[in-house]
Amino acid sequence: MSIILFFIGICSNVAFGQAKKPTLMILPSDNWCNQRYFMTEFNNQGAKVKVPDYKLAFQEDTELGQVISKISSLMAEEGFPLKNAEQELKNIEARRAEDNMTMSRTSGASIAESPLDMLKKRAKADILIQIWWKVTKTDKGKAVSFTLEAFDSYTSKLIASSTGTGEPSDDIVPILLLEAVSQHINPFLNQLQNYFNDMFENGREIHLTVKRWNNWEYYLDDEIKNKEIIDYINEWMRENTVNGRYNLTDATENFIRFEQVRIPIYNKYDQPMDARDFTNDLRKYLRDEPFNFDIKLLTRGLGEAILILGEK
Repeated sequence: MSIILFFIGICSNVAFGQAKKPTLMILPSDNWCNQRYFMTEFNNQGAKVKVPDYKLAFQEDTELGQVISKISSLMAEEGFPLKNAEQELKNIEARRAEDNMTMSRTSGASIAESPLDMLKKRAKADILIQIWWKVTKTDKGKAVSFTLEAFDSYTSKLIASSTGTGEPSDDIVPILLLEAVSQHINPFLNQLQNYFNDMFENGREIHLTVKRWNNWEYYLDDEIKNKEIIDYINEWMRENTVNGRYNLTDATENFIRFEQVRIPIYNKYDQPMDARDFTNDLRKYLRDEPFNFDIKLLTRGLGEAILILGEK
C-alpha cells in the first residue's frame, strides 16, 4: 500500500535566510484508495474516470490516519511544517457547499463546476512524494520495507528517492513504518534540499506552448513591424525567465514549444508563481500594442500552460 505526501511552498536553509519553508500535507495515493475502494467515478466526455475519494478514506480507514500522523511528526521534526490534509479537505467541502447554495438573482442559475474544477480546489503542491511499504512476517516479528520517491508535480521529474527495511518488531504498522523511514530519511532529505537549492538559484521549471487557431489571420512566422511573431515571443522569454534559461525545442508557423522553462519562484507580490501566472504575463504582452491579439489561456496541472492565439 502507499500514501502520497504533498509539499507545498519552497524549502529553505541558512543560505536563503527568511525564505519560506515548505508545508507538508499527506494524502492517500490513487493506488491505496483503489485497493481500499475509496474511489469515485465521473464521466469525462464519454470516458469514465476514477478519482480518489479522500473524504471517505479519512472517515473510514483508521490505519491511514495513524500512518499520516507518524510520518507527519517525523517530517516536522526535520524542519518541514505540516498542513493538515483532513482539515483542508473539510475546507474544500465547505466551499463546495457554499457554491451549491449560490444562485443568480435574475435567472436562478447555479455556479458552473465540473468534477475537474472540484479536484482543482485542493491545495497546490510543489513536490509529490510517494511512499510504498510492505509488511513481512519474520521469526523476530513484522518487518516493514518501504520506498520513497519524490516527484516535481510541475514536470513529473523524479528528484529524490530512498528505500530500506526496518528492524523486525511486534509494533503496529505506523510505528514500524516510522522507524524504517527514520533510519533512511537523511539521504532522501539531502536530495530534496539540493533540488530546492537549485530551484532558488535557477527558478522553477515549467513547459509552455504557443499555438494558433486554424482560422486566425496570422501565422507565427508572419512579421509585425519587420519582426516575426515568433521572435517577439522568444525575446520576451529571454527577458522574463530566470537567467534566460529555457529551451525552444520546436517551432513551426503554427506552434512554438518551450521546455525546461525556468520561471521565478515568486511574483512581484511575493506570491508563489506557477505556469499559469507566468504564461498569463506573456498573454498580456501579446494582448497589447503592437499585437492586440485575442488569446485563450489553458493549463495542464501546475507546470504546463498553453496559449492559443486568434480568439478566446
